[in-house]
Amino acid sequence: MRAATIAGFYPPGDFSNFERILDVMKTRFILINTSHAGNVGAAARAMKTMGFTDLVLVAPRWANVLNREETIQRASGALDVLRNARIVATLDEALDGMTHLCATAMTPRDFGPPTVTPREHFEVLSKKELLAHIPRGLEANFPCKSEDNATPAELVAVQQGIAFLFGCERFGMSNEDVYRCHVALTIPSDPKFGSLNLAAALQVIAYEWRLALGAFAVEEATAAPVLADASQMAGMLAHWEKSLIAIGFLDPQAPKKLMPRLNQLFNRAGVTQEEIHILRGIAKMMDQTATGHKPLPPAAEPSKG
Repeated sequence: MRAATIAGFYPPGDFSNFERILDVMKTRFILINTSHAGNVGAAARAMKTMGFTDLVLVAPRWANVLNREETIQRASGALDVLRNARIVATLDEALDGMTHLCATAMTPRDFGPPTVTPREHFEVLSKKELLAHIPRGLEANFPCKSEDNATPAELVAVQQGIAFLFGCERFGMSNEDVYRCHVALTIPSDPKFGSLNLAAALQVIAYEWRLALGAFAVEEATAAPVLADASQMAGMLAHWEKSLIAIGFLDPQAPKKLMPRLNQLFNRAGVTQEEIHILRGIAKMMDQTATGHKPLPPAAEPSKG
């Protein structure tokens, strides 16, 4: 996924190290005045699933929220995130070391930073980060420009840390806190019911940010299928031809193009070795039916009169 996200931004030449540029950015999730302990635990769980560990709570309702039973239960195993989490009294303390601040908002405000979707903003941020790392003299070879058509020299400096801010469950973020941020992220949702649970909103943003950084590899649940080779396919088709003749479906005196068509059908299907065995089993049953021999199904047993 990382390659799909940023490969299109590379200029010609050897820029293999660029894929690690965004990874060095510190990522912090900040919960402001959280009132429900369960949301803290669920937020920790959401962070851990996306590989993030830096959680800071600003003046939560419960001073011992990190140790409360509901928090631990909702964390569902993300106890290391809770152990590393910090509780601070002010937002200033939570923002220490952060250089790019992302507020979260359900609806746009009359005044403040631009309101955009997480994916839109992360794409722009990725471009700026990569452009800022282009060696001097190669800017002209770089195919991308920023959203305001600025040259690389005019782009913002490299961000050292990005913080995602979430307000309290009932009121969200205060205007004063939003005004401090570079952007307000909003998750596209049904206009008639756009309110997301705090941890659910954090999960969506953490997922989108992980995609921008480079997603985790997807592990296959099953082994890759082994396709049948040409000889196996030819053997199966010969068996089918014999069986189709036996049941009267194929006239050997006027076969037309039935077998070539079946060959093309199976080629398009990408038949596996295991499926070859199934198809041969079907052909075997056609043979037995045509000769009047009908064996019992494998699981059946003779009736005990």
